[in-house]
Amino acid sequence: MTAQELLDTMHDRGAIFAEPCSSGDINLLNINLQKIRAATLPKYITEFYTTCGGINLGSGYIFGPREVNRTIKYPIPSILQINQDLTNIPSLRGKTVFGKNDLFWFVFDAFGKCEMLDNLNLGTLRKYEDPYRAMFECLVGGKI
Repeated sequence: MTAQELLDTMHDRGAIFAEPCSSGDINLLNINLQKIRAATLPKYITEFYTTCGGINLGSGYIFGPREVNRTIKYPIPSILQINQDLTNIPSLRGKTVFGKNDLFWFVFDAFGKCEMLDNLNLGTLRKYEDPYRAMFECLVGGKI
């Protein structure tokens, strides 16, 4: 799967897209992720954010560099906010949460490898070779 295929598929399913981000926003985000000892953004996420600053489909989210205000009561936090909230969880050290739905969390590590984590104990359920497949499953899982 490619980034464009992911975006086209999510568009067809009615996903909400956040505005693309500047390279300055992305660089600042990487600096702040380093400060909290999370994995910095791999190339595919950096490229994704220049096209789309996050996606929401039902209860599935791909967090972006900025908080996304919606018409409902609670905004979608930024990727930095969600990871700052989770910094004290030992199993997430060196990883960055980039997506979530009702059932699973999605993370990438310092090598850019994606994993699906159980919502309750944050244990690894699946590892992905294709990061866009991980994003797809995150978002589609939010629409089930």
